[in-house]
Amino acid sequence: MSAPCVATAAKPQRQESLQQGPPHFAERLVAWQRSHGRHDLPWQASTDPYRVWLSEIMLQQTQVAVVLAYYPRFLQRFPTVQALAEASEDDVLAQWSGLGYYRRARNLHRCAQQICQEHGGDFPRTAQGLRQLAGIGRSTAAAIAAFCFGEHAAILDGNVKRVLGRSHALPASAGTAAELHALWSLAERLLPRHDIQAYTQGLMDLGATVCKPRNPFCLQCPFQSDCRTRQSGSGAAPLFDAAHGSNAQQRTRDTPVKAVKARRTQTWVLLWAEYVQADSALIWLERRATTGIWPGLWCLPQFDSREQALRHAAQLGVLTGHSLRPVTRHALTHVDLQLEPLQVRITPTLGAREAGGTWFTLPEALALGLPAPVRRLLQTAASSAKLQGGPQALAPA
Repeated sequence: MSAPCVATAAKPQRQESLQQGPPHFAERLVAWQRSHGRHDLPWQASTDPYRVWLSEIMLQQTQVAVVLAYYPRFLQRFPTVQALAEASEDDVLAQWSGLGYYRRARNLHRCAQQICQEHGGDFPRTAQGLRQLAGIGRSTAAAIAAFCFGEHAAILDGNVKRVLGRSHALPASAGTAAELHALWSLAERLLPRHDIQAYTQGLMDLGATVCKPRNPFCLQCPFQSDCRTRQSGSGAAPLFDAAHGSNAQQRTRDTPVKAVKARRTQTWVLLWAEYVQADSALIWLERRATTGIWPGLWCLPQFDSREQALRHAAQLGVLTGHSLRPVTRHALTHVDLQLEPLQVRITPTLGAREAGGTWFTLPEALALGLPAPVRRLLQTAASSAKLQGGPQALAPA
C-alpha cells in the first residue's frame, strides 16, 4: 500500500518544478514578439539557411548595429554558400575585417567548404546535422533549424540564458555544468508546440532590447508581473525601469557589488616599412600567428620598442629615412592597444630578409585580411596619395 502513496506524493513536486517560472511562458512571449519584437532585420525576411547562418555567426559577440553594416556587403561579395566556399581565406578575412573574433570568419569559410564538398551545397535540415559543421554550436544549430526548417529545437545564447535565468530564478551565468544543464533542460521544456520561429525570435529580442544585462526595462517585459527574479530581488544585476528613471527594486545594504576588473593597456610600435619605386609604393606586411590577437591576419610588424622595429627594418634593406605617424588607440575585449606607427623608407638589398612577409602595393594590401586599425591607417595613406598625386606622398618628408 505504500508505493502508490509515494507515487502520489511525488507527482505534485514534479508539477511544481515545471511551474517554477511565469505560466504560459511561450504563448505570452510569442504574443509580445508579434507586437513589440524586431521585424525589420534584413535576415528575418528570408528562410534561406545561408543568410540565416551568416547572420547568426556575425551576431556572436557582436552588436546588431555593427552587423547591419557588414551583412549586406558580405552578401554582395559572397551571394551564395558556393561563392564563399570558392573564395580564398584572405578574401574572406578582408570582408570580415573590423568585425573581430576572426576565428569565426575562418570557421565560416571552412563550413561553407564542408557544405559544398560533403552535402552538395545544401545545408543539413536538422540541428543535429548542423552541429557537425565547423563553427556551429548547439544554440546556433538550433536557431538555424528553427528559423529555416521549423524544427522545435531550443536555443541558449547569452541573451536567452539571461531571460530564462531571471524569469525562472536560475543562475544565468551557468558557471557550472549543473547550472548549464538546468538552463538547457528548462529551454527544452518551454518549447511551444506551434510558432517556433516567433518564439525563438522573441527570446532573442527580449534579451537584446528589454532584459538587458544592466538596467533592464522591466516595465516593458511581458513577464514583469511574475518574473521570479523581479519578485525576489535576488538577481545578480539591479532591476531597473529605465523608462521611470529609478530602480524597480533597490539593492539592500549588504548586497555585494561586483568589482569591475581594470582594463589593461599595451603599447605596440607598428613598423610601416615602405619601398618607393618610380610608379608605385610597396608596403611590407607579415602574417600574424594563428593564435593571440588578430590571428592569421596580415599586419604591419609589431614590436615593443622603436629600437626593435628599426633593427627589424634593417633586415629588409637599407634605411633611407624614418618618421613617426600619429598615435592611435584601439579597444579590444580585454585590452586597450596604443598603436605607434613608425614609418620607414627602405631600399631592399639582394638577399634581404623576406621570410614571413611580403611587399604589397596599397591596393593589394587593402584587399587582404587586415586588422581594422591597420586598414584605417592604410586607407588614410591611400587617400593622401590619391590627393597628392603619387606614391611619394605615402611617406612624410
